[in-house]
Amino acid sequence: MKMEEKKFRKLVTEAIDELPDSFKKKIDNLYVVVENFPSGEILKEQGVKSPYSILGLYQGVPVKKRGVSYTNVLPDKITIYRKPIESLGKDAAQVKKRVKEVFRHELGHHFGFSEKELAEY
Repeated sequence: MKMEEKKFRKLVTEAIDELPDSFKKKIDNLYVVVENFPSGEILKEQGVKSPYSILGLYQGVPVKKRGVSYTNVLPDKITIYRKPIESLGKDAAQVKKRVKEVFRHELGHHFGFSEKELAEY
């Protein structure tokens, strides 16, 4: 389901706002961006060919791997890929649900959870 970029960005903001306060307090040095598709470089790094294969991506140093030397570093980044997510939704409610799932999945990586651990959750 195709939607206006502004509306999609609002869904991402809502996904962040709906997090429990206990999680929000633990988020450190992180920003979230929306892009239409992953770049060719990202596709190559992730070992995929289709730009529809990646819904979101976490880049950074997970919180549980940070030590005393973690200073003066750029913020971690979660990228939400709009077009791949939209392609999976039949309506706005499905897109919203997927945005929330993708954001929370990538946030799990920010906290240091592996793909396997997130799949078990």
